[in-house]
Amino acid sequence: MNMKVEPSEYKILIVDDVVSNVLLLKVLLTNEKYQIITASDGAQALAAVEANRPDLILLDVMMPGMSGFEVAEKLKANPETVEIPIIFLTALNSPSDIVKGFQVGGNDFITKPFNKDELTIRVRHQISLVAAKRIILEQTEELKKTITARDKLYSVIAHDLRSPMGSIKMVLNMLILSLPKETIGEEMSHLLTVANQTTEDVFALLDNLLKWTKSQIGKLNVVYQDADIVELVESVVEVYKMVAEIKKISIKLDMPESVVVNADIDMIKTVVRNFLSNAVKFSNEGTEVLVKVEVKGDRAVVGVKDHGCGIGEDDQKMLLHTNTHFSTFGTNNEEGSGLGLLLCQDFVVKNGGKLWFTSVKGKGSTFYFDLPLKKE
Repeated sequence: MNMKVEPSEYKILIVDDVVSNVLLLKVLLTNEKYQIITASDGAQALAAVEANRPDLILLDVMMPGMSGFEVAEKLKANPETVEIPIIFLTALNSPSDIVKGFQVGGNDFITKPFNKDELTIRVRHQISLVAAKRIILEQTEELKKTITARDKLYSVIAHDLRSPMGSIKMVLNMLILSLPKETIGEEMSHLLTVANQTTEDVFALLDNLLKWTKSQIGKLNVVYQDADIVELVESVVEVYKMVAEIKKISIKLDMPESVVVNADIDMIKTVVRNFLSNAVKFSNEGTEVLVKVEVKGDRAVVGVKDHGCGIGEDDQKMLLHTNTHFSTFGTNNEEGSGLGLLLCQDFVVKNGGKLWFTSVKGKGSTFYFDLPLKKE
């Protein structure tokens, strides 16, 4: 362990009923710069632990009244002292005593008469473990604070930007609908369309970010209800038709009349929206995106197929893992965050389903998810 331990920061309690042993140990360990506390029997030892909270206890096994093993049992039964390591000092070296010592929570043994080097090495080893544990606890606390601050930041960003972005989105949608190309000219119409698309993308990203953060910090509850997945998919497709038309992409539907599932409607809409957004983003102009819903056993399966750029084999392995996730550019250099699919996977799993895909580089991809059907 490559860690500098400062002995003067650590307290060691020496417990032995033989005064000469206590003095010897005190001299040896004071020379090593440790802080030393002493006790001559079990009762004194327990009082010293209560008053001083040592980092390590050297505990004689054979003492009148309360034995070292009994002292250890009492310390290990108390949640406040259970973590303090104990090295037993013993003249006995029988296997049964060593077993007993470990059973009552001992961390190590030193046999009498002491070997100075052995003593200091065993003590140093236990203290270095204590030091490592301290560092881990400190770092864990720091990490918790950092994560809390990060999650709060994400929530503020996503929440406070979502409202103004929503307003801009509505204004642009209204302008596009009320200003024909003939009135404002080809160039302005194109700029307006691009601005509208960018706003849609940013709004979708913020929506994903907000939901991802809430999901990660456990503030997103799944509200299960019976819903027609066919209707749900149709409503999302309606929104994406305009986006697809800009890239001359047609969205075709292959679905039965009605398929009722039991799921969180908002979460599933988010998944379908992300699937469609990706399909349009990675499709080449003039191609078709096929959205299919079918029933397989007691599951509804939704598939979104594109004839776009596809995903290479190496990238496929990394796609749905948080630590290796990545984003790529669309066929018109549309930028992505890589967050959408992770969110989809999270939502699908929360709704009792699974997400998977098939893809061939240069030919296109099909993304699927399934959900449990409504229980009869």
